Amino acid sequence: MPNNIVVRQCCIVCACIEPHIELELNIENGITRFKMNRFISLPTQNESTVTICVTDILGDRFCVVCEDGKRVYEHVATALRAGKKVHLSFRGGEDITSAFLAEAFSRLYTNFSEEYIENSLTFTDIDPDDAADIECVIKDVKDYLNNPQQFKNAIIQAMGEDSI
Repeated sequence: MPNNIVVRQCCIVCACIEPHIELELNIENGITRFKMNRFISLPTQNESTVTICVTDILGDRFCVVCEDGKRVYEHVATALRAGKKVHLSFRGGEDITSAFLAEAFSRLYTNFSEEYIENSLTFTDIDPDDAADIECVIKDVKDYLNNPQQFKNAIIQAMGEDSI
């Protein structure tokens, strides 16, 4: 058995081409260590950071509804506007849907620069599959914001003029 195993995973639902999570599993003397990216990193706390727990905001473990994504966005946006770095915790979260994620992240990327978000927001307590979904949703949001007409044209082509 090799001592180092690299696992790459991608969100198939979003048809992303690049891998989005890289986990490096290192087994030494029976101890397993993971090296993870910002989507599943452990937070560091200080006065300039805040941990926001999604399930605490929602009062539920299910992260499904668009309206709940908006509520999470409002908490994150308030902290970002105050100049805080945000660790967004999904502790206890289940059934994290793309509708929920799209609502939160489309609002974030509409109202804050990509650079600011990527320097100020990390994710914790999240399943690797859900982290991959987040990255796919973020990619889709960025693509849409860069060329919304392309998305509208694709909808019209697939569903007809009356769909818009």
